[in-house]
Amino acid sequence: MKNLNKVGVILLLLLLSYSVTAQGPARDKIKTLKVAYITEQLGLTTNEAQQFWPIYNDHEQKLNRIRSTEREQFQGVQTDMSIVSDKEADKLILKYLSLQTQKNEIEQKFIADLRPVLSSKKIILLFRAESNFKKRLLQQYRNRRGQR
Repeated sequence: MKNLNKVGVILLLLLLSYSVTAQGPARDKIKTLKVAYITEQLGLTTNEAQQFWPIYNDHEQKLNRIRSTEREQFQGVQTDMSIVSDKEADKLILKYLSLQTQKNEIEQKFIADLRPVLSSKKIILLFRAESNFKKRLLQQYRNRRGQR
């Protein structure tokens, strides 16, 4: 069984390396790989998966909206702080803190929504799986960039 898991992870990494270099639908491929990776790492049953993925996808959409807002509001601000007044900087700090509060509230709701679906142990495994997936994705990206 462990060999099967190792083969699955290797296959996942190979597919991941291909998807990172792909153009166009690369985001969809990465999402598909992420779904497979998380499902495998959590060992989701069919029932758990049916309940988990709508909650997870809703959570991701909410976080993506906040990240988009962050990019819009803070784009270009950090490049030249000499032209930003203290009053403008205060406003930026308040916006930043507001967005961080929103993220925290989204995370708390996410965990509350997951508790009836997954055990606490699987919720922690989810956070670890997401982190590991991001690390592997970044490593594959760096490896591809280094080969060019």
